[in-house]
Amino acid sequence: MSHSIFISDLHLSPERPRINQVFFDFAGRTAAQAEAVYILGDLFEYWVGDDDLADPFNASVADALAGLSGKGVRVRLMQGNRDVLLGEAFARRCGAELTADPTLLDLHGTRTLVMHGDTLCTGDAEYQKFRSYAHDPGNQRRFLSQPLAERRTQMLGMRAESEKSKQGKSAEIMDVTQSAVERVLREHGYPRLIHGHTHRPARHLHTVDGRRCERWVLNDWYERGGYLRCDSGGCRAELL
Repeated sequence: MSHSIFISDLHLSPERPRINQVFFDFAGRTAAQAEAVYILGDLFEYWVGDDDLADPFNASVADALAGLSGKGVRVRLMQGNRDVLLGEAFARRCGAELTADPTLLDLHGTRTLVMHGDTLCTGDAEYQKFRSYAHDPGNQRRFLSQPLAERRTQMLGMRAESEKSKQGKSAEIMDVTQSAVERVLREHGYPRLIHGHTHRPARHLHTVDGRRCERWVLNDWYERGGYLRCDSGGCRAELL
């Protein structure tokens, strides 16, 4: 049966060889059977710019996705909070399409909204302030104008600060807020919703203005790979 696959929060990096191999196997086998593969952000642990494609690890990930698109699978990439600088050059190398956050799809007959998910975490004011800074075009241009080595150093420093900041926050603050979920469902006509970011995989049912809406949260790949498989009969979560 024709189906699509959704993944997010892989956080691939050279320091995680085991999960990297899970990804390469997934791209060569499981994903190759799909009509389309949607990567809803945070493919990489961090991304300092598309001019870093000469890095052997980054090139190997791009080549795996290019192999997938070369088999006729539609690959769609969405930026996450860790790889907000992922751009058109990387997408072209992969034979992929950059996808806006959010995007409304006709997914095998069901209207489906896809997002990274961080904009739903409105209870974390500190993070939302940083997100606005990171998405500002001027700030991005200034960062990308620096040498690659300097960018890597800064990015590693920001990662360390982010991890330190998380330790002082409750899980509830870093999760989505009900009001934000209801707002986007209402704004987009009460679709099914698929997102990542929170690392709290689950299927939720929401009733918004009397309409029943399904929300799927994708799992992260820190411990084990996984994906959401959707076809005309619905969606189901699978582990690798």
